[in-house]
Amino acid sequence: MGPPPGSKRSPPKKRSSTTPTSIRSLEHDTLCIIFSYLGLFDVVRSSAVCKFWNEIIKRSKLLQLLYLKQQRRSSRSDFSEESLNVYLEELAIEHQRQSLVQGSLHIDQWKGHSLGVDQCRMKRGLVLTGVGDKVMRLWSLESYKCIEEYSIPDGVSLVDFDFDESKIVGLVGTRICIWRRNGQRSIFPSREGQFIKGSCMRYFDPEAVVGCEDGTARVFDMYSKKCSRIVRMHAEPVTCLSLSEDQLIISGSSLGRITISGLSSDQRVATLRPTDSTGIKSLCFNPVSHQVFAGTTAGYASCWDLRTMRQLWKTRVSPNVVYSLQHMRSDTSTLVVGGIDGVLRILDQNTGEVLSSYVMDHGTSTSSGYTHGVIERKIGKRLPYDYNIDRIPKTVRPPITCLAVGMQKVITTHNIKNIRMWKFNNLRELN
Repeated sequence: MGPPPGSKRSPPKKRSSTTPTSIRSLEHDTLCIIFSYLGLFDVVRSSAVCKFWNEIIKRSKLLQLLYLKQQRRSSRSDFSEESLNVYLEELAIEHQRQSLVQGSLHIDQWKGHSLGVDQCRMKRGLVLTGVGDKVMRLWSLESYKCIEEYSIPDGVSLVDFDFDESKIVGLVGTRICIWRRNGQRSIFPSREGQFIKGSCMRYFDPEAVVGCEDGTARVFDMYSKKCSRIVRMHAEPVTCLSLSEDQLIISGSSLGRITISGLSSDQRVATLRPTDSTGIKSLCFNPVSHQVFAGTTAGYASCWDLRTMRQLWKTRVSPNVVYSLQHMRSDTSTLVVGGIDGVLRILDQNTGEVLSSYVMDHGTSTSSGYTHGVIERKIGKRLPYDYNIDRIPKTVRPPITCLAVGMQKVITTHNIKNIRMWKFNNLRELN
């Protein structure tokens, strides 16, 4: 699981940009013939394997040909790069929905930390885990190997974090800390009275926003290392945050209020009217549909439309706290929800309907070794709509404290040592 805390970390091995010989040994014409037997979605996935395959697929215009074939089936013959991109995005969203709702499921889990870990973030085939012990670890989702490790400064605890291609940004104690991917670490200078206890943080380069117990959101510039704005969001503590690409801060409070402000303003813009006083525990924002999703301490998931400021739906999805809810980027179809009962639920973003529910089967498992430990593979179990969850031992369904959603996969943490990867397989061919 990486070097021991405090030791010097070896630079991560860079992924080679060259194509493996075994792949290059197949000639261009041979690959074109093989690719021609694939459906549109499989050709798209093949184009992401390596640069060599990507170049062949582009030169042969297989995507365009398959798209035109699909359009002729629907009595359309127009073609443009924009229409192809829109179609591929719609295809990916439909493929994701079918996988999450109807597909088969297996779960890989591995020991990631010496103590319980309860936070995770996923980007570009990597997942960052932490909060629980004194390290954050960056994992490859392809090999499950820990490729980088970042130590937490002594005397403080990690509250929240996020990352991008070049750095990790964390809220440690009452200060912001930056870990460069090359191993250097820097902590923002503290100023008397500037920063009180923070409960959550979100990062969108070049700014990090910290939600504080005094009801404010404090905006920090990553380059000047200064607090540039203090926004009064609530009278009560801020419990969770979400940021949008169009410079919006969305915050939830301990009394169930959701407020919205601009990153460039020091005043809140709007307040979404709650239907009860239960605290907001988790938030996420979909910039495509302009919808805000919230999970509460009473087990409800709710949705608001920011264009009308109206609540669209509210669904009871857990007997108690909903710790995390997320969706794949640009997906306007499904929402993945995790809470205190340890059940992974898939909801329809537009109606709030629970489409499917899953737990890990506590029966037979298989194990395989890797460099730093053992991967245990379990079968995922889809639950009937009216299934009594109390029949399943809590030891195999610990609370889902955080989750991250990717294409046909969900990463979860549970405040235990293990990290889980839920892998969904689509049973239907999308052609």
